[in-house]
Amino acid sequence: MADQGLEGSNPVDLSKHPSGIVPTPHSPVIYKMPPRIAAIRLVSSHREVYEPCDDSFALVDALLADRTNLIEHNPKICMEIGCGSGYVITSLILLLKNEVPGVHYLATDTNPIATRVTKETLQAHGVDADVICTDIASVLEKRLAGSVDVIVVNPPYVPTPEYEVGMEGIASAWAGGENGRTVIDKILPVVDLLLSEKGWFYLVTLTSNFPAEICLMMRKKGYASRIVVQRSTEEENLVILKFWRDKDEESRENETSSSSFVSQFSKSLSSLMEKQWR
Repeated sequence: MADQGLEGSNPVDLSKHPSGIVPTPHSPVIYKMPPRIAAIRLVSSHREVYEPCDDSFALVDALLADRTNLIEHNPKICMEIGCGSGYVITSLILLLKNEVPGVHYLATDTNPIATRVTKETLQAHGVDADVICTDIASVLEKRLAGSVDVIVVNPPYVPTPEYEVGMEGIASAWAGGENGRTVIDKILPVVDLLLSEKGWFYLVTLTSNFPAEICLMMRKKGYASRIVVQRSTEEENLVILKFWRDKDEESRENETSSSSFVSQFSKSLSSLMEKQWR
């Protein structure tokens, strides 16, 4: 039922104001600020460092889409492997810093110039992380084994000749070898070692990387997976995957023993692509 409100005023429908607080012409208007991510204008750059592009944006969009879950996840250690310009790790910190205190952030890259650029990007945004120059996480594996709650990776995924993999400079950011999988396949066992029991892993892939096969490989290691973001551009079809440990061993054995796993994944991907183009 509508209430008469203040004497002489128009009736006010309190059903539209479940809090019981009715705004007046003199009430302050409170706007909820959208989640903050790294500002491109503050991202440092260098000709030998990969700049944020469609894949970086898609990965950050996946983190944005999963932000509420990430906050509830309450991670203690978050890590980016292959930080490049620092756009992704900075965005992750900004997404969580006001909601999840006391998180330890780390970032690695094999390119020493990239680690410097990442530090500059972090500083420009007023946030901090340990940034380490290393191959994947080779100097951290023993110390961090089983303790990282969130890992994000935008790997070198472009199919290239094998000799281009691991080259110095910016080429190391994209050269992925045969099917773009050489570096990805090296990263997966490291991630498995680093992730905590509740750990989550976000990975950028192309459809040409055969993401269904990647999910099946991780399934055999005990991980469930889902597609968080699918995005098609003029140059590539991006698929952002999320992995987490699945304790349902019986279900896992049934799925990994059946060829229907890859078929089901392909159907899910096709459905997402159809929705994008509608």
